[in-house]
Amino acid sequence: MTPTQPIPKDFTDNVKQVLEHLYDFSYLQTHPLAEQLAITKQRPSETNGHHLRREVIKSIESLSPGAELPMQTPDARLYSLLQLHYVEGLTVKEVGMRLGLSTRQTHRSLRRAEESVTALLWSALVAAEKREAASPAPPQPSADDDPETTSSAQQLSSVQEEMARLALTMQPVALAPLIVEALRSVRPLAAARGMALVESLPDESVMVSADTAVAGQIVVSLLSRVVQQAGGTEVGVSLTAVDPIDLTLTFALEHTDALERPADPTADIVSPLVAQLAERLDWRIRQRTLPPTGTSGERRQVVLNMTRPGALIMVVDDNAGLVELLERYLTGHHCRVVTATSGREALDLLAQVTPSALILDVMMPGVSGWEVLQTVRSRPDTAVVPVVVCSLFNDPDLAYALGASRFIAKPVGREQVLAVLRELDVV
Repeated sequence: MTPTQPIPKDFTDNVKQVLEHLYDFSYLQTHPLAEQLAITKQRPSETNGHHLRREVIKSIESLSPGAELPMQTPDARLYSLLQLHYVEGLTVKEVGMRLGLSTRQTHRSLRRAEESVTALLWSALVAAEKREAASPAPPQPSADDDPETTSSAQQLSSVQEEMARLALTMQPVALAPLIVEALRSVRPLAAARGMALVESLPDESVMVSADTAVAGQIVVSLLSRVVQQAGGTEVGVSLTAVDPIDLTLTFALEHTDALERPADPTADIVSPLVAQLAERLDWRIRQRTLPPTGTSGERRQVVLNMTRPGALIMVVDDNAGLVELLERYLTGHHCRVVTATSGREALDLLAQVTPSALILDVMMPGVSGWEVLQTVRSRPDTAVVPVVVCSLFNDPDLAYALGASRFIAKPVGREQVLAVLRELDVV
């Protein structure tokens, strides 16, 4: 297969089918193109169907000519056709009316746009197959290899593979209940060693953006390792409620004889696996020695910093594809993203976290975006949060009258979103 070969008709037909079923995950997961394009995956944890949808949306987005070109230019028109019809779900007739095209012109231009997406996906597939063909085969262990070294390397490889496969689901997490549950899990171990876990948790809710399962495992693992390494009769567990959000474990050293004391008594507390999990969440683990106080000997602290860097941006839209697209736009721009696919879900989230900015669709079932906007402006804790309204209805005057900070008409382009967030000093 080479890039200069004509694109096979069955590949072209498959791309058309995928575009028409972009939000049908069961269809995408079993589609032949999902298996074919799996070779292009950068994240092994993704299902083939999810990866297929991501690649198609990425190809559509790569056709965007930028916000500076008018919608009626040929390049902008092709991008708008794909975005409005396949990503945002408008009918061909609605797209034509929006772009000022006849139904016949719309169909003809849409075919050209589909061909562009097909060419991009084909090119990505060819490039991935060339890379795979050029990659050397992994070395096989020989009879002369040291079994212990080989086993260690295999274990490290296994950990790295597990980390690569780990798919995170980031969402607002209340830390106090998570820590209480971790304490409940580790207390039997502490009791068996004659040790008490003494917690000091703030009364107010402390929220972070994290994967709940991964966050819980990190805390349990750190507590368990500290209990097994510590001396004395108790381990202090404290949580700060404001930035920096730190979980601090304070304990006495088990080894009091200088000859018995290891060079770094806490070296075994943070395992490589826990360190990698923390890194995936953008958390940081520090260790420090405290001076003796009174009759107590040397003490140590392990500090888990859970303040993830960057602005927290909430994206609210009932179109899952557009939510994912906006998440992609913001990737790599020093920010965190939480999402809601309904107005009600957005209001529930806003009761838990205060975002740095809100990107809001207005046409949603149930609680509309207009209602969300008015609620945001009426609450003291969110009244000054910048709100960017994104809508098919080009009515910026209404948006501004209801309190919007900025207005973007759909289809939404990457540079538009970033430019607006920069104007608002969010990214």
